Amino acid sequence: MNYEETCEYLYHQMPMFERQGASGYKEGLSNTHALDEHFGHPHQQFATIHVGGTNGKGSVSHTLAAILQQCGYTVGLYTSPHLVDFRERIRINGEMISEEYVVDFVEKEHSFFEPLSPSFFEVTTAMAFKYFADKKIDIAVVEVGLGGRLDCTNIITPLVSVITNISYDHTQFLGDTLAKIASEKAGIIKRGVPVVIGETHEETRPVFEAKAIEEGCKIVFADDKPEIKNATPIANGMMHYVTKHWGELDGDLGGIYQEKNLNTVFAVINVLMKKGCLSKETLTKELADALSHVCFLTGLTGRWQVVSTSPYVVCDTGHNVGGWKYISQQLRQVSCQQMHIIFGMVDDKDINHVLDMLPKDAIFYFTQANTKRAINGTVVKTLAAEHGLDGACYPSVYEAYKAALQAANPEDFIFVGGSSYLVGDFLKNCI
Repeated sequence: MNYEETCEYLYHQMPMFERQGASGYKEGLSNTHALDEHFGHPHQQFATIHVGGTNGKGSVSHTLAAILQQCGYTVGLYTSPHLVDFRERIRINGEMISEEYVVDFVEKEHSFFEPLSPSFFEVTTAMAFKYFADKKIDIAVVEVGLGGRLDCTNIITPLVSVITNISYDHTQFLGDTLAKIASEKAGIIKRGVPVVIGETHEETRPVFEAKAIEEGCKIVFADDKPEIKNATPIANGMMHYVTKHWGELDGDLGGIYQEKNLNTVFAVINVLMKKGCLSKETLTKELADALSHVCFLTGLTGRWQVVSTSPYVVCDTGHNVGGWKYISQQLRQVSCQQMHIIFGMVDDKDINHVLDMLPKDAIFYFTQANTKRAINGTVVKTLAAEHGLDGACYPSVYEAYKAALQAANPEDFIFVGGSSYLVGDFLKNCI
C-alpha cells in the first residue's frame, strides 16, 4: 500500500469515532494494553504531559510543545483530530511523522492488531508512542482523545496532568451533568502526579478536589491566581497579553478564548519549573518567541486563523457550546461592513444552543462537512430559520466559500466554522 491507501485502510477498516460517531467509539483499555505490551511499552521511554478537558486541549498542547521545544527539548506532540492530513496528529518538533513510517507501521503490524479489532484511535495511539520511542524524544505532550478515564492515552504516567475545562460535550459517553463529565475527565489524574485545572465550576471543582485527595496529588486551579492581567486582540490576528511575572507578550493564537488557555499553560509552566524541567532564566529568553510562533513551531491551524485580509477571512474549529461561547463574543467585536458566516455542525452537538448565539445580522451560508456525522445543510438551514437566521444552503464548504467570496466586499468579514471537519474541508479545498 502507498500512503493514501494506508490512510484509507486506517479510516475505513477500523471503527473511527470521528467519522462514524458512537459506533466508532470503543470503551476500555484492553486493546491499548495489548498493543502496548506488543511494542515493549514505548511510552515508558520518554517523559509526558497529559492534556484533557472539553475545550482548549489542542491550543494548550501545542503551546506547551512550542515552549518546551524553544527551550531545547525534542518534543513529541500527539493530538486529534487532524484537519487535512492524518500525519498532523503525530509530530516531533513540529515536523509531521513521515508517510513512510505510517505505511511501514501498518504493513508490519496489521497481522498483529487486526485480530484485536481495534479502533482507529487505539492503533494511532500505539503508532504515536512507538514513533516517539523510536526517535528518542525527550518529552511528549499527549492530548486525550475523548473523556479521560477510559481513553487509550491513559496508560501514561505524566510529569503533570492538565484538565483545561468542563462543558457539555459527548454526553452520550461521559454523562449528562458537568459533575459526571468531570468525573470521567478526572480519570487522567494519577497517584502523586500534580494536576492543573484550567477553569472551574461549582459543580466540577469538588469532583477534582476529591480525586486529587484520593490520588494523593497536588492540585492547582489556574483561575484562582490567573497570570494574565489583560488580554487584547490586535490587528494582525494575534493576542497581546499583559502578565504578572513575564511582562508583555504577544501570542499568535488568535481568539479571546486563548486567555483562558494561556493561564492554564502558565500554571503548567510553574509546575514544570518546580520539577526542574524548566528554568526561569531559559524561559525569560525563550518564552516570548515561543508564544509568538506557536503555529510555526508546531504546525497548529484552525484557531481563529486569519487566511485573508481583503475580505477578512477567519476560520475556527470551535464546535460545541463551550467553544461558541467565546467565538460568539469575538464575532460581536468584529468591525466590518457586512459579516458572512459559513456554518455547519455534526450530529452529536447542541446545535440549537449554538444557533442562539450567532449574530442575527450576518448573511449565512449553510453547508456540511464531508463526514457521515455532519448534519445536512438543509436541516441546518431549517433549524437556523427558527432562530431568526437567514441564508442559503450549499452542497459543500467549497461552494459556500465561493459564494461568500463573490458576495463579499473588501471591507466585509467572512467566518468559517461550526465543526472541526468543516474547517478541515475549508483548509483542504479552499486555501
